[in-house]
Amino acid sequence: MDQIHIRQLKLNAVIGVYPRERKAPQPVIVDLGLHTDLQLAGRSDQLTDTIDYASLVAYVRKAVAKSRFQLLEALAEHIADLCLREPRIAAVDVTVAKPGALPGIGVAVAIHRSRSSL
Repeated sequence: MDQIHIRQLKLNAVIGVYPRERKAPQPVIVDLGLHTDLQLAGRSDQLTDTIDYASLVAYVRKAVAKSRFQLLEALAEHIADLCLREPRIAAVDVTVAKPGALPGIGVAVAIHRSRSSL
């Protein structure tokens, strides 16, 4: 299956289990792999035949800004669910990274979800 990759999407989210992490939004970096058929769009050269990733990014950005998850895993699941609301996306790979999660390191989680896993 073809993919559209959205990389290094920089967002801010209230995320973490410790009180100090929940005081203000923190940076997270999201990478998405959207599994879809790109053949028609490749032939037609029309936005209506593919995933409008600008709209999808705006949708994800707005939802993440409102979120209040404790775990990166939960945020990744939420983002996957949002992406799979687009009927042309058959599956999605989501990586959510939290730079500076621990002193001197970043942490990331990666998940793969498909329509069949809903």
